[in-house]
Formats: sequence, structure tokens, C-alpha cells
Amino acid sequence: MSTLRFAAVNADGLLADLDLPPASYRALLKLRALSEPGGLIAIDQASIGGLLNLSRPSANAALRRLELARLVWKVRNGVYQINPMLAGYHTPQDAVAAVNAMAQEDRLDARGFVAGYHRAVADYEDQLARQRTKRKAQATAKKAAAARRRSSLHAVS
Repeated sequence: MSTLRFAAVNADGLLADLDLPPASYRALLKLRALSEPGGLIAIDQASIGGLLNLSRPSANAALRRLELARLVWKVRNGVYQINPMLAGYHTPQDAVAAVNAMAQEDRLDARGFVAGYHRAVADYEDQLARQRTKRKAQATAKKAAAARRRSSLHAVS
């Protein structure tokens, strides 16, 4: 059996326009190299990190960016699907059939694909900032409550 795979498109220009972090490019290339025909791959974040010499948080961040760009989808824990337009196939006909079956919004040639990625990243970063602010407020409230409890204690003689 040949290891030669066919892809539906040459998306190098589009991928460059996304301006992904370097770890995301590396993760995408590794996932493509290891995936089954059609783009399905069973691998967890720790394994990806190990293959790329990345920490688990760095591997997770790399995969998150690929998901925001709709280049990779998490099917379930430990299973990912590469965008059908980037996945490899046994035959060119298989590649074309997979692309024709795709939802329009997931296609790399959809109008505004790159702008959509940048909006998704901005929204995600805003969500993270809100979560950090909330955690900081909760920590401050917890410290204040502890300080009030300490100040209300008095020595009993």
C-alpha cells in the first residue's frame, strides 16, 4: 500500500495568511503526517506535546488555535479530525468527494475565512480575559473575607 496521499487543495497561502503561532503550524503538520486517509487521528494532547517537544499547556494552546481556525476539530478526547480540505486521501476522487460534502462555513475558500479566524481568536482572548478578571475578583473577595474573620477574632482570657 502506498503512503502517498492526495489533498483537495494547496492551502499554503491561506495558512500563511492566518499567521498561526509556530507551535500550531508544527502540530498541524504532525497531525497531517500521522492521520488516517480522510484526516482522522487518534492522539491526545500529551502525545502531541511529546512528539513536538512541547509542554502539555503549549500543545493545548497550539491545538486550540487550529480549532479556532477550523483547520482541526476535536471529535472527542484523544480524537481529532483534520479539515477535509487539508486531509490526505487515497485518491483525488476521494478528496474531491470529501470537500463537496463539507459545510460551506468550514471550507477554506469561504468568503471571510481568514477574518473569521481573527475574530474567533479575539473573542477567545476576550473570554480568557473575562475569566482571569473573574478569578482575580473571587480571590480578592476570598482574601477580604479571611481578613474580616481574622479581625473579628479576639483572644479569650
